Amino acid sequence: MKVFVTGVAGQLGHDVMNELAKRGYEGIGTDIAPEYSGVADGTAVVSMPYVSLDITDADAVDRVICEMKPDVVVHCAAWTAVDLAEDEDKKDKVHAINADGTANIAKACKKTGSKMVYISTDYVFDGQGTTPWTPDCKDYKPLNVYGQSKLDGELAVSSTLDNYFIVRIAWVFGKNGKNFIKTMLNVAKTHSTLKVVNDQIGTPTYTFDLARLLVDMIETNKYGYYHVTNEGGYISWYDFTKEIFRQATLLGRTEYSEDNVTVLPVTTAEYGLSKAARPFNSRLDKSKLVENGFTPLPTWQDAVARYLKEIEF
Repeated sequence: MKVFVTGVAGQLGHDVMNELAKRGYEGIGTDIAPEYSGVADGTAVVSMPYVSLDITDADAVDRVICEMKPDVVVHCAAWTAVDLAEDEDKKDKVHAINADGTANIAKACKKTGSKMVYISTDYVFDGQGTTPWTPDCKDYKPLNVYGQSKLDGELAVSSTLDNYFIVRIAWVFGKNGKNFIKTMLNVAKTHSTLKVVNDQIGTPTYTFDLARLLVDMIETNKYGYYHVTNEGGYISWYDFTKEIFRQATLLGRTEYSEDNVTVLPVTTAEYGLSKAARPFNSRLDKSKLVENGFTPLPTWQDAVARYLKEIEF
């Protein structure tokens, strides 16, 4: 199986390439940089083929995908700076990447007959209430520019192709890039007290675990919409932070212990700062995974423990 992976300089694309290599599949990575710029961790991704590609260039996307004729395209590339997306001078660029770029890939996949995996987000919903969002729910009401652009990407895929997986994820962390865990660990080095919101509820997603499931998916024809996060229950960002520091302390990093760092729960309103509105309810119903024979991800607590052992902090 030949798999073309976009966004390999990001957290998820990097791990998808490594998972493909583990299973002996032919992976070809792409990103906008002239050369691969991910972590040089000695894993397979750094030695697999790489193609520089601007996904907003429709002609280039068409040419590259039609030349390669991949069996599957796993589309991980995206604009993910949620607050920056609200800037008036960035909105067109965000749409060009997340919506138009995705449409370019979907159109090329239609020509080549390739399966497509599109990575989406809980931000396509309005985040109200407490009921978990189901994968096939069509009650879309994005709260911000980023969410709307990702929804437009979903619609581009579903209106162009039949053989697609639209996979919504949330609260992502991985080795190759910036994320909430790294931010909290760094902030705690210079602040003895942290304020973290406790009224936004969801579940984290470890890209290492997600990559395994995505490759499981593309080995099948069980197309459609899916929700994927780690197991372990729904939590707040405050709960997440407390567990990050607890796990770090268990690894002997006492500077993250409760004696040295105080984490205070605050509401979103009290926290302020964010340009983009955030969903309060990011609970994603993942039951469709089991119904279709896929193995759920490990618990997020287990994922955090493994992740901290992988990174330098």
